[in-house]
Amino acid sequence: MRQLLTIVFLFAVHPGARADEPKPEAADAVIADALRAFQVPGAALVVVRGDQTLVLKGYGRRSTDAKDVVTPDTVFPLASCTKQFTTALLAMLVDDGSLDWDDPVKKHFPEFKLSDPNANAMLTVRDLVTHRTGLASHDLLWYRAPWNIEHTLKQVPLLPLDYPFRSGYRYNSITFMAAGRVAEKCGKKKWEELVRERLLDPLEMKGVTFTTTAIPKGADRALGHQLNKTGMVELMPTYAMKEPNPSGSMNATPRDLAAWLQFHVSEGIAPSGKRLMSSTQLLETRTPQNLLRLGTAAKASFPETVQMSYAMGWVVNDYRGLKVVGHGGLIDGFRVQITLVPDKDLGFAVLTNMHDSRMPMAATNTLIDLYCDLKPKDWNSHFRKLIDDEAEAKKAALAARDRAREPNTKPSLPLPDYEGKYVHPAYGTATVAHAAGKLTAKWSGFTYPLEHYGRDAFRITEGRFENELAEFGVAEGKVKTLRLSGIEFKR
Repeated sequence: MRQLLTIVFLFAVHPGARADEPKPEAADAVIADALRAFQVPGAALVVVRGDQTLVLKGYGRRSTDAKDVVTPDTVFPLASCTKQFTTALLAMLVDDGSLDWDDPVKKHFPEFKLSDPNANAMLTVRDLVTHRTGLASHDLLWYRAPWNIEHTLKQVPLLPLDYPFRSGYRYNSITFMAAGRVAEKCGKKKWEELVRERLLDPLEMKGVTFTTTAIPKGADRALGHQLNKTGMVELMPTYAMKEPNPSGSMNATPRDLAAWLQFHVSEGIAPSGKRLMSSTQLLETRTPQNLLRLGTAAKASFPETVQMSYAMGWVVNDYRGLKVVGHGGLIDGFRVQITLVPDKDLGFAVLTNMHDSRMPMAATNTLIDLYCDLKPKDWNSHFRKLIDDEAEAKKAALAARDRAREPNTKPSLPLPDYEGKYVHPAYGTATVAHAAGKLTAKWSGFTYPLEHYGRDAFRITEGRFENELAEFGVAEGKVKTLRLSGIEFKR
């Protein structure tokens, strides 16, 4: 009798699909329109309500240079959506009694330190996963870096805080790496082993890998794309993530994400009916922790939102009167969006193989409108206009910079005098070389071809930082500093 009552209760709290659900063809049309609007080669869509998967489908092609189509088993990188797996694991450890959200980080992972002793003394596990430590993003300390996560974490005490501890918000992946190490200390195993054993295996998420190198050769795998300088779609080189990273290295299929969404909609129950974690702790990961300011740019992307907060691996905001919990993932050639509408027992995942595309957000908003019986809005046009406006603003800023440049200036010194090594205490060494009348800088995994721009500033002519300036500081007839990618290195 108790088992029967439990089953009835779960059904009442998390019912399956409604009798009047939109037809799958309506969702197909949403994705087809978005693919065209944003020039995306391929996408996948997952829609769940309660314990039912309403849509699990691929659209378009895995790659522009092949005819292979996207399927429910095509592998996509999750990028920063990995963070919600890390916080779910931490929540399980809280359930175990191995950890408390407000435990000092030094209790479990004393090797991790901030540069401010006072902040370091108060730093908790909750702080690590809510982007409020005071540490700026410092993405270049890990992105495409030739060193490992351990090296990145060791550099943190050398970085001054960007704002006072717990008084603001800066998105930060490094602190999630530290949170993964906390999980390892408490769970007595590697982060990836814990995630697989405690989450992936019970949820039957069989297509997940933790690095790009672990994806089987010949797998049903999406390749990333970007728009080139002429606005045409082209393949983008894959970012090889060779080390499991609690902030962003997981790869998964749409089928895997159907299970992940149902796990969240059911507030912690596996397909077998077994509860994997308490709803209290799972919901804690989706509870607002850090208020996000809706400035001009954020308001443009979230025009239907009044208030927005960061939870733990999730963003929580209102949308046309509904509570929405979601998170995006962005890495070279891909963008994904995972979203929950808890009051409607809905979950959505939109995965695309186009770099930094607005399609996942546009499609998600349109799907929420569709499945929640809201008045339709042309979200494709809205986000297309944002893209065009941003491109125009960037073009205008470069033009203004060029107009302000002093014409016909020369470097203060002969080009060979700029050669040498430049050091930053946390970021390491940048090297400048001279050959055939040209300067080239190298740092981390990046090469910067330099072209003289004005006095001691040089324009980066290609690569990720194209059109940015590398600026040398010259005093007393000698080069003292190099500012590269926003980092000041000293000679």
